[in-house]
Amino acid sequence: MATLLKPALLAGIVLAAAPFAATPALAQAAAPTVSSGPVVPGLAVANLDAIVGNSNAFRTAQQQRATTYKATYDQAEARRAAIQAQLTPLINRFNADRQANPNNPALQGEAAQIQQIQESGNQELQRILQPVALSEAYVQEQITDRLNPAIQSAMTKQRVSLLLSPQAVLALNNNAYNLNQAILNELNVTLPSAQLVPPAGWEPREVREARAQQGAAPAAAAPAAPAAAPTRGRTPPRTSAGPQPEGR
Repeated sequence: MATLLKPALLAGIVLAAAPFAATPALAQAAAPTVSSGPVVPGLAVANLDAIVGNSNAFRTAQQQRATTYKATYDQAEARRAAIQAQLTPLINRFNADRQANPNNPALQGEAAQIQQIQESGNQELQRILQPVALSEAYVQEQITDRLNPAIQSAMTKQRVSLLLSPQAVLALNNNAYNLNQAILNELNVTLPSAQLVPPAGWEPREVREARAQQGAAPAAAAPAAPAAAPTRGRTPPRTSAGPQPEGR
């Protein structure tokens, strides 16, 4: 064991009392800006993550979620505090035992116990916060469903024929290429607010697509029924659309 465990950090236990996520800065440049120069018509850059994070639907949902899911947050925080109270003396004992004798064979068992409590605690907190996670995914999906039409509308109005992501740009000579605000304006018009609470049984798109692929896999893998082979030594009967001659 090379390092001491820190009770204040709970050694990886998730903090559940922070309902607000950081919002990317909309004015963030796509790349370092250099001296001004001529502008190439039809070219623009947009930071889609910043646009989504600054949309009215996203920001309003973030504020409403803290109230709508307050009971869930409170439950998670109470459980987190209980896990911390359980872990703190174990971590303190481990650190003391390690300082007294780094070769103590009991250290491995103590560390394993701490790790098991940490892992089960994280899983429990994730289960408690599952409604919050579904709400976040539901709002995000509503926004992304409207994002592409907003991009197309902004590109048409701004006469942009090529839109690049910030990762594709090394440097810009001015801010004329930034299409963030134009796309954000279109998105706010088409989706001024999003539904916060998903309907019963709702699942994120990734889960639905994975479930659909799993359901289609057995049907695609099923072999086609083999054609019936003719009986050896016998001629299969012929069929005809017309009348058959009478036998003698």
